[in-house]
Amino acid sequence: MIYRKDANFPYPVLSNTSQSYVNNIFDLDVNVSENADYFHFEFDYEIDSDFIREQIRNGKAQVILIIQSKDNKFFRLNAMDRSVKLHKSRISLNKRTSIQLQIQALDDVFFARNDDLSEFYIQFRDQITVPKYFLLGYSNVITFDGSINKPFELFEKKLDENLNSDIKVELGQETIIIHYRRPEFQFNHLPKSNVLNNPYIYAGLSKALLAFIMNNGEDGDVDLDDIQEPENPLDLKLYYLLKKKNVSELNMDNIDEVIYTISDRIIERYTSALGEVITYGG
Repeated sequence: MIYRKDANFPYPVLSNTSQSYVNNIFDLDVNVSENADYFHFEFDYEIDSDFIREQIRNGKAQVILIIQSKDNKFFRLNAMDRSVKLHKSRISLNKRTSIQLQIQALDDVFFARNDDLSEFYIQFRDQITVPKYFLLGYSNVITFDGSINKPFELFEKKLDENLNSDIKVELGQETIIIHYRRPEFQFNHLPKSNVLNNPYIYAGLSKALLAFIMNNGEDGDVDLDDIQEPENPLDLKLYYLLKKKNVSELNMDNIDEVIYTISDRIIERYTSALGEVITYGG
């Protein structure tokens, strides 16, 4: 079972929307690649509770990856696991699919030394014991629409020697497409070529977010908490990305701030890679 909204539990549970913990972050990020036979789910997550992390390290709790499509698929993870390979015969990603991490107790968990609890629970934490196999926490949900053919792909790169410019950024139906007139413009001959393309990624995100505002906003402003899920496939991907990164408002004035929020230090990593290339070339 995937939890999408606040659920009522008779004990503290860690989630991004729960008030049980002072620092209640349990944030999941997922990337999926595929070959002819397998889907590869690569994920990262952040748990902002020392107590919960300690239960996982000590084997008192385990992380479970849930992939919900036609059926629910459960994968019990070790503390260091960050990927799952799944044969395509076992799951279809053509339909609406959701992914969540949950934390399950493997033994009775006593909360007497849980210093991460909110003020409400701290006062009687000595009385709290979560039984074996009960839920200790659940992450945000990663969701994509089955109408999207490339659900986890936001950018594409294409070579077009007939371009009238060196680079062209195009908004496709499902992806942001970067066209290159010459292959060397992709920096494939240099270390960290993907990061060296970050200025083009920045330009693509800026163009896509401008279109998102035009398609979904009123008077140049979009309130992500008020709008419905967009029907346009590319806008839908951006909507999920913005929501996952806790962006609540998008407008013409804050596009650069939003790109900084959703792109994981895109310019900083470009600058660092450029410095390495200069050192490498020297």
